[in-house]
Amino acid sequence: MSYDVAAVRRLFPAVERMTYLDAGFQSPLSVPVKERLEAFIASSFDTAGPKSEWLSGMEAVRGQLAAFVNAAPEEIAFTKNTSEAMNIAANALPLEAGDEVLMLEGDHPNNAYAFLNLARKGVETRFLPMPEVVDGAFFERHLGERTRAISMSLVTFHAGHLFDVESVGRLCRERGLFFVVDVMQGIGVVPVDVKKIGATFVGSGTHKGLLLPQGLGFLYWNRKAVDAQPSYMAAITLENPPADLIARHDNMTVASTARRFEIGNFNLPAVLGLGGALELLDAIGVAEIQEHCHALGDRLIAGLDRLGVGLVGPRARAHRAPHIYVAALPAAEWLPYFAEQNIRLSPERDGVRISLGLFSTEADIDRFLDAVEARLRASAAA
Repeated sequence: MSYDVAAVRRLFPAVERMTYLDAGFQSPLSVPVKERLEAFIASSFDTAGPKSEWLSGMEAVRGQLAAFVNAAPEEIAFTKNTSEAMNIAANALPLEAGDEVLMLEGDHPNNAYAFLNLARKGVETRFLPMPEVVDGAFFERHLGERTRAISMSLVTFHAGHLFDVESVGRLCRERGLFFVVDVMQGIGVVPVDVKKIGATFVGSGTHKGLLLPQGLGFLYWNRKAVDAQPSYMAAITLENPPADLIARHDNMTVASTARRFEIGNFNLPAVLGLGGALELLDAIGVAEIQEHCHALGDRLIAGLDRLGVGLVGPRARAHRAPHIYVAALPAAEWLPYFAEQNIRLSPERDGVRISLGLFSTEADIDRFLDAVEARLRASAAA
């Protein structure tokens, strides 16, 4: 092991109380994040809210997050979740009636609906059948005269595909296309470098690989790619918010940074909690987490093969996410059994999803496989 997994597990008490194989749905709360949230509550309780200190802390976390994805702080906006980030991106792109957006059929619906909603402007969304391998060459075969943008996930939530977004980004730059990427299912386990991806926008939530409770997301904006305009406006959106808080016709210039996409007050406790999560992830290293999960995935696949249980989705490391696996076990039949065994996982389209985190162990994998084997034997004997 490239890091002390046992020590990491002690920071996630919930994983000691159950076999937790559901990190792709929601990360259990860690000690570093809990401490940041408690510090926020204590400061609010004791001093009635030192907002200037909180906002200063927020900007420090913006810098941490920017460094984590290889961006500048000015390129990062905080959002409520991935869906809000995707909607901001879809509506900020200068798409017009007759333009076409390419997407993958079966990709996350909240990314798709953000673009499907542009039909009211005459923008068409065309879904492509999703193969196991998606790269720039795949999309190049499907480009049309009206194609102006591509939007996709880095990792699929339903079967753990890992797509070659960097080659798609190169295609988009060569063809002058806008490129929007949802990294929610990968970030924190798969290294995310927005400069290598080369997208116009990259969005994500933070309650999976970034280890927070739900309610916070972010959006990266490549300011050099497009002068994208926000669909809404508030004082905070402006380059020069009025000090007297009086709106004027001659003060309508939006911020030159990604702050133009932020509106209203922030989820400050979550942002400050993110600082603790990023410190933990940086201390371990995302590449190390990726390799750890890949090794566990190899063990899981070998065990499923031994039991004659199919794997939904890619098997090769080059094309599979290290941490998301779907076993071809009918969810309606198996989920109650796993609940009885104190094994936490999620139903998925074609089976049950086993999703790993930095705290997962070989014992977790073996516990799952033993439970599957026990039920299969019981069914065979009945």
